[in-house]
Amino acid sequence: MSEIIFRFLIGGFVVSLFSTIGDTLRPKSFAGLFGAAPSIALATVGLTIAKSGAQYAAIESRSMLLGAVGFFFYTIAVSQVLRRYKPSTLAATISLMPVWFGVSLGLWFLIMRSH
Repeated sequence: MSEIIFRFLIGGFVVSLFSTIGDTLRPKSFAGLFGAAPSIALATVGLTIAKSGAQYAAIESRSMLLGAVGFFFYTIAVSQVLRRYKPSTLAATISLMPVWFGVSLGLWFLIMRSH
């Protein structure tokens, strides 16, 4: 139970810090870059280092980075489909999720094969 409380406190602090940074940026469109996801990821990495060690946290961090690259290509695909074909947002975002998964998994296989 104490680990859950600790995660809650660390996550809340880091989210608040990133939200404050996001509020000070101009234009406000950059504020989303400092939303909850990066701060939760950083808090999770810190807790993983404390619990499982730096080696394990490095593997987890690499996986998060590959997922972020996959998400980048997913957002490009979604924005292009929305702009070009004008489907509903829900249909575009759900139907293109395999792009996110495919890019992330493909990068993971490339990196794992090289190690």
